[in-house]
Amino acid sequence: MLEEFYKLADAETFSVSAENPTGGRNRGALEIPGPENPARRLGRGWKVRPCISLRVKQETLLADIEGPGVITYIWMTVDQKAYRSCILRMYWDDENVPSVEVPLGDFFVNCFGLRFEVNSLPISVNPSGGFNSYWPMPFKKRARMTIENQSENDIPYFFYQISFVKKKLGNDVTYFHSQWRRSMTTRDNPQHVILDGVEGRGKYIGTVIAWEQLSNGWWGEGEVKFFIDGEENPSICYTGIEDYFGGAWGFGKTYSTPFLGYPLWLKQEGQIPKHVMYRWHIFDPIFFRKTLRVTVQTLGWWPDGTFQPLTDDITSVAYWYQIEPHTTFPALLELEKRWPR
Repeated sequence: MLEEFYKLADAETFSVSAENPTGGRNRGALEIPGPENPARRLGRGWKVRPCISLRVKQETLLADIEGPGVITYIWMTVDQKAYRSCILRMYWDDENVPSVEVPLGDFFVNCFGLRFEVNSLPISVNPSGGFNSYWPMPFKKRARMTIENQSENDIPYFFYQISFVKKKLGNDVTYFHSQWRRSMTTRDNPQHVILDGVEGRGKYIGTVIAWEQLSNGWWGEGEVKFFIDGEENPSICYTGIEDYFGGAWGFGKTYSTPFLGYPLWLKQEGQIPKHVMYRWHIFDPIFFRKTLRVTVQTLGWWPDGTFQPLTDDITSVAYWYQIEPHTTFPALLELEKRWPR
């Protein structure tokens, strides 16, 4: 990859922000400061409109880009109260249903509405609450990105930068997708569905799991399973939660690496334990030609050394690329059903 840096390309770079909402050439820093603006003594061309407010119960358009091109970088920051109450959506090529629909914080691995650092290759979260994404997101005709504030109040000081390159794309392009799910596992069915209903050809490239532990003891004996192209039995089975996320023997401590991480283990008096993990299948993508289903089991131990089915509260984000069109996602849970415990 690094040897490609010195080569020229038939491409142009643009960036959308509050200072340049269209990302167009010669269109940045045009806002005229009002009498209350900190830049009122400096005038137009300075730091006049660095951020926006997310209005209550409204969906705000962040970017509407004509293709072909690739979104190469996203940076955002906002108060933590937006992490679960605001929904990030992305649409490719004039589709009517989103290819990405995830609560803002969860998309950037900051689950439970909490802020913590993540040091991975495609996603990083830096002090204090700087969200960064390097997932490449190609589009042939059009790209739209929105954020919806589903809380009961306006949320001020939302900063964002969306960088993209306009260039020709080949015929082998697949589109970026991401989906959020939450479920409570049961004794009778101790598993959470990370992804299901995917149809078409593509590759699975990432998982985030936020785990609220409701039982004592070790909680990670369950397996992560991939059912590819209509399989009744999975052909890919990871033999434990810590195994799938690149750790071993019950984790023991947190870590954050380029492709795998366990960045949050919250254990405070008076609160249930909370865990957040991620895995990026960048060098080991899961290819599928027709369908894909991904699940995770929730198992602990009984005193007699047999597996205990656990009733835990599991949230997940799945990331994948596929050709369009894609199937419509399940309806996103309403806000009060997204709140962490």
